[in-house]
Amino acid sequence: MKMSKVLLNVALVSAAALLGATAAPVGAQAPANCGGVRIAFIDVQRVLARSAAGVAARDQLEREKTGMQREMDGKRVELEKLRDELEKKGPLMAADARRDKQEQFERKRRDASRLMDDYQKELEKKEQLLLQRVLQDLSGVIDRVGKERGCYLIVEKRGASVLYASNEADLTDEIIRAYDQQPGAKGPVAPGASPPKP
Repeated sequence: MKMSKVLLNVALVSAAALLGATAAPVGAQAPANCGGVRIAFIDVQRVLARSAAGVAARDQLEREKTGMQREMDGKRVELEKLRDELEKKGPLMAADARRDKQEQFERKRRDASRLMDDYQKELEKKEQLLLQRVLQDLSGVIDRVGKERGCYLIVEKRGASVLYASNEADLTDEIIRAYDQQPGAKGPVAPGASPPKP
């Protein structure tokens, strides 16, 4: 998945919004003392892993994955039965009956393989949608916390290739707390999915 690209875009959008709101006018002299410029970073992967919405999104995906796995297990058992029947009874069957049974097995095997590919694509799409929603909500929280803290720039730790960062510049835990305190921060629900049960 191209999460680093998405994360970098979120960081850049947040940084652009912050710079647009607080940057000095074009042509103005930069202050001699850079101590007033506040640059911070967040680890969006950690936010996704620890925030209530990130955990809820992962749990929802896991429930869907479990349901899909259950169905695939049923298909596998069905294929194993057909294969065993072919191996044990095949030599005793008439040639036409054996060929029909072999074709049935191959057809069911192809169908199961296609279904598995479809499930994989569906899960990836749902994961992308859920994470996109979390990141979209997160962008507003980053803007708010950045303005409250007087930051000129907030970067994403992994996507922006930060080579050094002091712990004091890390806003990740503050962003998680602010994000979790938002109304409705229990987590996104994918279209067509039922909300998680309390």
